[in-house]
Parts: sequence; structure tokens; C-alpha cells
Amino acid sequence: MFSLSMTVQPQVTVPLSHLINVIHSLKSSVVTSSTATCKSRKPKEHVADSEPLYTEQMWNLRDLGLSDFGTQQLDELVNRVFPHLSPREASLSLGIEGKTAWRTSHLSTHSFNSNKHGFSCGLIPMSATVFYKQPPSPLQSVCTELQHWPMWVQSRGFKTLRSKTRRLQSGFDRPVESEGYTPSFMKGFLTRDKGIDVESLDSLLKNKNIPDGQQDAFKRGFAEGFLKAQALTQRTQDSLRRTRLILLVLLLVGLYGISKTPFISGLDSAVDPVQMKNVTFEHVKGVEEAKNELQEVVEFLKNPQKFTALGGKLPKGVLLVGPPGTGKTLLARAVAGEADVPFYYASGSEFDEMFVGVGASRIRNLFREAKANAPCVIFIDELDSVGGKRIESPMHPYSRQTINQLLAEMDGFKPNEGVIIIGATNFPEALDNALIRPGRFDMQVTVPKPDVKGRTEILNWYLKKIKVDPAIEASIIARGTVGFSGADLENLVNQAALKAAVDGKDMVTMKELEFAKDKILMGPERRSAEIDKKNKLITAYHESGHAIVAYYTKDAMPINKATIMPRGPSLGHVSMLPENDRWSETRSQLLAQMDVSMGGRVAEEIIFGHEYITTGASSDFDSATKIAKLMVTRFGMCEKLGVMTYSDMTEQSPETQAAVEHEVRVLLKESYERAKALLKSHAKEHKNLADALLMYETLDAKEIQLVLEGKTLETR
Repeated sequence: MFSLSMTVQPQVTVPLSHLINVIHSLKSSVVTSSTATCKSRKPKEHVADSEPLYTEQMWNLRDLGLSDFGTQQLDELVNRVFPHLSPREASLSLGIEGKTAWRTSHLSTHSFNSNKHGFSCGLIPMSATVFYKQPPSPLQSVCTELQHWPMWVQSRGFKTLRSKTRRLQSGFDRPVESEGYTPSFMKGFLTRDKGIDVESLDSLLKNKNIPDGQQDAFKRGFAEGFLKAQALTQRTQDSLRRTRLILLVLLLVGLYGISKTPFISGLDSAVDPVQMKNVTFEHVKGVEEAKNELQEVVEFLKNPQKFTALGGKLPKGVLLVGPPGTGKTLLARAVAGEADVPFYYASGSEFDEMFVGVGASRIRNLFREAKANAPCVIFIDELDSVGGKRIESPMHPYSRQTINQLLAEMDGFKPNEGVIIIGATNFPEALDNALIRPGRFDMQVTVPKPDVKGRTEILNWYLKKIKVDPAIEASIIARGTVGFSGADLENLVNQAALKAAVDGKDMVTMKELEFAKDKILMGPERRSAEIDKKNKLITAYHESGHAIVAYYTKDAMPINKATIMPRGPSLGHVSMLPENDRWSETRSQLLAQMDVSMGGRVAEEIIFGHEYITTGASSDFDSATKIAKLMVTRFGMCEKLGVMTYSDMTEQSPETQAAVEHEVRVLLKESYERAKALLKSHAKEHKNLADALLMYETLDAKEIQLVLEGKTLETR
């Protein structure tokens, strides 16, 4: 396959294939000729005569879009495209075998049988009658009209992959427009310019008229510029390659993250159980009652036949209720450790997702895995976040699916033997009633804050893990940490250890424990605060007044410490240390607390006068007023109002409100007078204690006792 080219005008070259395509597109009804010349097994055989299958069509130059060409140009075009043979060349092409001036093209036919077995066909002389299976192409018509030698035009009927590849390479198989070309388009197509030749370096030097002495410098600069451009191109390609790599990594990471989302993955992977062999009831301190109740659950898990033999059933759920930090999670782990069964942990917030149905699917997965490993323990922390009361909310129309699935799993039609569910919550009032009924959470165990005995056990347990002074008495710290939970006590011991490390000590002493306790109760020390002597003197007498009233008042709590070191919002404080936890308080004890609260303001008034009292007693008045109101409205400790409670004062009549307010004022005034009389009778002790606080800033219970007894303190 090849393409001939012709030169119509200078610098105008058109491939013959383009010309043929243009001519073929003039008439949409004209199809590609299927006549082919094939190589025959018998070279001298000719095609048998047959009837012509078409009516000859005549074409003129206007139809071909060549009317703009002159006669001389057209003759040159025809001579170049269709070479004219002399009579001698024609006779040679027709009579001498193997010496033809025309090249034989071996083409495929429309029939697979002909391609396989072959058939012979030869060149037809100009005077012979030529028969076609379909109308001739426009080019053949032009040749006939111009009386030139005919040219065999290749036409593919039976196409193969190999022939298509050759056709694409040769340029004959180009897309042909269905519409005819206009003469102007044909003219522009034929006059298209050639591509610009690449100029060499030597020709560039000649064109620029560069002197011979500067040509070497020019070539060197050209080479350097080329190398720099090549380096810049390489850096750009490297940068693009790195950018593509980064984008690919980010895309893969993003796809991996999306595949892990519940919306894509559907059901989450199962939670792996944990064996709690290292956690037993020995690790749980301060909640003996809760441990005793959960001991029954451990027996159920260890030997279920012992209880089912009598017709009983294993409890399905245990609800642990208590304030934060009391050891609910530790208790659940201890149950699994004591029974030596798998422990599944889940937080209530894990079931709360933005996608519909994800929480319910996680519940199903959790219980499916638990049933496969029964007997086991499922612990759901913060149960109120998943088991809250069901409400109709247009904002969360599918919020009930998770809790409904939990209810069905705990008490549905499917058996759930051997799986114990332990839930923990700080807010049991928010739980749905269907969740806490018998049959789901059969047991409800309260885990309160530890008492003084429990706090002592917890402190001793955590003190064993650090280096401490053997003389430490954990009971003293426990008495001063009323209301502390197990987590608070652990933090206290840790703060003491940090303080000892900062001070460069080898062990933790009572001083560090007291420091940590005060820091947790009242905030850190403010040693950088600059307090003038006057305010410091007022603070010393104020705190001394509290201590004197507490020391000499019956039924008041024992003093633990007095200090004028600023901590948090206060400039000083006096801490009280009850001997034991008070589960209930008497009227005398409540009045003593009011008197101690009044001692600070009374001391300021006695020492500095009524005109120089300060605002430092505001918190003292708050606590005293609260106690007085409770005595009148809740505790029935007022003779005029009797044994009656007044929970909501806004619902009471104006007369009742006035009576309650009057009785509260009477109690506060009487307490103020008692504290005033006590301080006036112990003015000397009051002054000595204030001077000691100004000197030492902080005094413990023993030092306060020595000062009040008139003894001298040892120099620190």
C-alpha cells in the first residue's frame, strides 16, 4: 500500500489518498468498488465474461470541485496522478509476463471461499470491456473522460485485522464526511502549508550573523541553557510524579476510611472479648455491699446448673447505679475475672451514630458474638446514652431503633442463656422503664461513695504502689476527704507523689498528702499573690475567729488545719476533720456549724470595729443561712412553724413566707451572738493564734492546740 503525491503549485502537496476521499464523498450514493485484482494460481487466465451490473455515470469538473483549476494545471495534475504509458509500455504490460509496468495488488474479496481457494484475474486492456459488480468510482470516471490509462482502485470487501492495520498506517482508511465538499473547501484543503522545518544550530549562527570569535561562546551558552532547561523539565516531571504519588496515597487512604464507615461497610466487625484473669474482687475496695451482691452473679456464671436445677433462671442483667468514679467499671471487670469468662466492653455512645440502623446492627453483632462465647459478660458503660426514654421527636425519627433492638436482645423470643449484661449509669432516672423492668435488668446494685473505712482501704491500696513514709496514717487523710470517690483518692495519692518528686524527696510523707488534699479541695496555692500587711492581719484574725469558736464549741467538728495561705478564691481557710462520717446530724451539731461560720465576721467586728468589716465572710453567711433554712423548712426544728416541711416557698402564702424568713433570721442572730460572746471571753487565745498564723502561715491541729494552751511552738 502506498500513496502518491502531486504538486499543483509550489509548496502545495496533497496526498493522493486525501484526493480520493474527497472525490468519493461527492456522491453519498456511490459506494466503494469491490472489484479486486488477485494473484491467481494460473497467471494467464482471465475473468469470465459477465453482464455489466451498472449504468455508466458521467462526471464533469464542476461536480468534482475542480472547476477553479486551469487547463494547464489540470493536465499537470492528471499526468502526475495517472502516468501515461506509451504504446510500447502498454504492449509490454499486456504481453510480457513478469515485466508489466503496472503493479499487481493482491486484495481480499467479498467471499471467504475465494480468499481460501483463490481465483485468477488479470489486467484488462484499455480497449477491452471492463465489468464491475457495482458502479465505478469517480476517479475511474475521470480517467475514462480524460482518455488516460485506467488505474486499479483498491476496494476492501472482506476485511481482516491485519488489513485494517495496514490501511490505517497507509492513510487510506480515514473518516469520510457524508456531505460533499464545496470548491472553496477543496481549494483550501489543497493549498494547506507544510510543517516548519527544524532549523539547525549552524544555520542559526549564519542567519544571526554572529562573528566567528563569538560562535563558541554562543554554542556554549546554548548548551548550558539546554542543560538547564532539561534539568528544569526533569524537576518538573519529578514534582508532578511526587504530586501524583501523594494524591494516589491520599485517595487510597480516603477510600480506606470510607470503607470503614458504617454507611459503607454496613455491619461493624465483631468486638473481641477480653479475659479479665488479673482483675478480681480483691482489687475492688470500699464497696463491700456491692461486691456481696455481685458475688451471686459470679456463682451463676461458674455453676449455672446449681440454680437451674431448681427451675430458676440466670439473671439477664445487672444495673450498677452510682456517682462517677465509684468503681462501677472495675466491679464489672471483677465479675468477669472471678468467673473466668470472656468480657465484652462497649460504651453507650458507640451505638449512637448519624446513620440509620447502625446502632441496631452493632447491638446485634455484640450479642451474636456474646452468644457464641457464652457464658460471658457484656458491660455497657453509660447506659443512659443508649437506653434513654423513648420519645417522639421529628428531629430524630429513628432514634428508637437502637434501644428497641437492645430490648429485643435482652428479652426477646430467642434464648439468651449464659450471657450476663452489666450496665452502668450515673443517671438512672433517664433510663426507659422497659429497660429496667424485671426480665431485662433483674438486679439493681447501688455503688455509693465510700465511707471513712472504705476511703482508708482505698488509700492504703494506692499507697502500696508508691514509696511512702511508714509513719503515714491513711485514716487521718480519709477523715478529711469526706465525699471523695475512689477516683478522687487515686488522684490525691498521685498528686502527693508528684509533689514529693518536685521537692526532691525520696518518699511521700503526710505533708505531701495534706498538700494534695488541700489542692483538690481548695485549689493550688497562690504564693505569687502580693497581699499587704493590713489584709494579711485581717485574714489572720478572721481565720483565728473560726478556729477559736470551733475549738471551744461543743458538738463542733475537730479542727484539722488553719492557714492564711491564699488558695483558689479564698485568702485563708480553716479545715474541719470529723471523727467519723455523719449519716445524720443533731440540732446541736447544726447550730455549732452555724456558730463556727459566724466566727470570722465576729472576729473582724471585735478587733477592727464595725466600720472595718470586710466582704470575706460572704461564703460563711451562705453556709450558715443554708443550714438555718433547712432547719426551718425541711428538718422541723422550729417551734413556731412546727414539724412541717416547706419544699417550695413560692407556693406558700405570704404569711407563711414571712414566718419562715423571721425564724431564719432569729436562728442566724442567735448564732452570731453566741460566737461574739465566745470570742470576747477568749480574747487572749484569739490574739495568740492570730500572731502564730502571721508567723507560720499554716498550723495543724496539734500546733493550734499548743498555741491555745499558751505553749511555745518549736522553730521550723
